[in-house]
Amino acid sequence: MLDVPLWVWIATLTGLLTVLAVDLVGGQRNPRAVTTRAAALGVAFYVGLAGVFAVGLLVLAGPSTATQFTTGYILEYSLSVDNLFVYLLLMSSFAVPDQQRKDVLLVGIVGTMMLRAPFIAGGAAAAERFSFTFFVFGGLLLYTAVSLLRAKDGEHPDPGDTLVVRLVRRVFPVSDDYDGGRLTIVVDGRRSLTPLLLAMVAVSVVGLVFALDSIPAIFGVTKEPYLIVTANAFALMGLRQLFFLVEGLLGRLVYLSVGLAVILGFIGVKLILEALHLHWWRAAPLPGIAMSLGVIVGVLTVTVATSLRRASRDRNVPQGP
Repeated sequence: MLDVPLWVWIATLTGLLTVLAVDLVGGQRNPRAVTTRAAALGVAFYVGLAGVFAVGLLVLAGPSTATQFTTGYILEYSLSVDNLFVYLLLMSSFAVPDQQRKDVLLVGIVGTMMLRAPFIAGGAAAAERFSFTFFVFGGLLLYTAVSLLRAKDGEHPDPGDTLVVRLVRRVFPVSDDYDGGRLTIVVDGRRSLTPLLLAMVAVSVVGLVFALDSIPAIFGVTKEPYLIVTANAFALMGLRQLFFLVEGLLGRLVYLSVGLAVILGFIGVKLILEALHLHWWRAAPLPGIAMSLGVIVGVLTVTVATSLRRASRDRNVPQGP
């Protein structure tokens, strides 16, 4: 296990929160809709930041630690792309204005990070004390992989109809209209929530639901709590900009669910093999971290290439009368 001093934890979390705070303040001062150029620069910045962090780990902790972080980061980032489909449905469900979409995503992602923290801590403690947890995590990932393969194209539940959102609507009065970036307004002398606040709550809940897949998956790459936390944080930090960059591209990634199913299936099998190795089958073949990185990158590359090729072929097919 990595021996991470408390001051390193504090410095890392402070740095991540500072970057997010600057992003939030900058978004508030620039209320215009996010352009493709701005989104591309944002994605490049956050990916570059993760790269700098990986280089720091390489210098200070060695190649194994840096490779574990890089693999976990790519895994979490790729799984987050599936979140974008649901976020797109959510924006349509709540009819979020273009100017407020970036704020909904950022606040929702920050909320997701806070809600995921107990899951990460609990998962790390369980994995450290009870190796049988790997069987549970592996089985959950295999179940998710099969569910992705069996799901119909474009099949997603209504993200605006979660239990939490319904509960908020039942307890608090909610206005029908947006009022810029305000979260509450006074309607007929009564303080009411705006749909903007509900959308932020819904994004956070959706992110927490997706954690049920992504957090067990990263345990198949690394068991280090520090690397799990930072890989999740960096992947979520760049998700807001990635949404606006690939918003028009999402509909063309027709094989994304298949690619993610293969990745989750591979990680699930890896976790089960690790559990078998610890308890019964010492000769169980264990994929190394380099192999895991190669599988994830390779599957993502093939998924994107075949999806874009299929989309291009379908676009060139003559339409009927």
